[in-house]
Amino acid sequence: MDNVPSFCSSLSSEENGPETGDSSSTEDGLVDAFGDLAALPVEVGERRPTCLRCRRPEKVCLCPFLPPQPLEVSTCLYVVQHPAEESRVLRTVPLLAACLPQEKCNVIVGRRFNEEKHPELAAVCRDSRTLILYPGPKSQNLEELVQYQEVGTLKHNVIIIDGTWSQAKNMFLKNSLFHLPKQVQLSRTLSSQYVIRTQPSNICLSTLECAAVALSILEQNEIIQEVLLRPLKALCSFQLQHGAQIHHSKEHLLKNGMYDKPMPKNKRKIKRMEKLVTDSSVCPR
Repeated sequence: MDNVPSFCSSLSSEENGPETGDSSSTEDGLVDAFGDLAALPVEVGERRPTCLRCRRPEKVCLCPFLPPQPLEVSTCLYVVQHPAEESRVLRTVPLLAACLPQEKCNVIVGRRFNEEKHPELAAVCRDSRTLILYPGPKSQNLEELVQYQEVGTLKHNVIIIDGTWSQAKNMFLKNSLFHLPKQVQLSRTLSSQYVIRTQPSNICLSTLECAAVALSILEQNEIIQEVLLRPLKALCSFQLQHGAQIHHSKEHLLKNGMYDKPMPKNKRKIKRMEKLVTDSSVCPR
């Protein structure tokens, strides 16, 4: 609206001559015109009806691929979710939550977590039965932990960070609470089936896939993984049938000369990308 006064002045001069006649009627007319425009009804785009269980639009509801009843598990999941994930269309956490009892899948949104603002999460982090799923040099293989230390007999809490790999790394490093639980990772032989979203490397998994594998190991029940991955496979299949493209990992694109984006100038990023090509066991940290 900064241009309105000069616009009114020039219009008044053209119609009435310089400094002659009363310009107030013209200005009043413009004010009325703007007022009429402001009074016009705003057309609000109608949102598609959303399924209350799978959180997908009703026309592409994935409930037929969900278990009829929430899976009975003893493990309690705590998904700490980066705020940017809430606005993504093709999220996997709502599908995960739809497959489990409400009290077994807790989603906490934020970037920074501390004892004062998140006392429940802090208590979980201090619990000796809590594991945090995050790859790194200090991580133990979850399957080996269950096999050799018999942790499968305990009721565990598992913290999973939901976000892009860079967001997850930032959240892990800048939240001291996440350094308290035992750090675990999944088998390196797994490959993601979430083919409609680009992963850094072939062994990087979506949040739903991480939860599915972790639960199947801790609950010692392979059927859990199969049941949890069913809606993810259906989602990817539907998207591919309606124009989506298969997203190869950055590792795959680099190794096969298919990476068509400008190479980074930052030396650390260049070294990280080189490692994706030369080290088949690397996972972003």
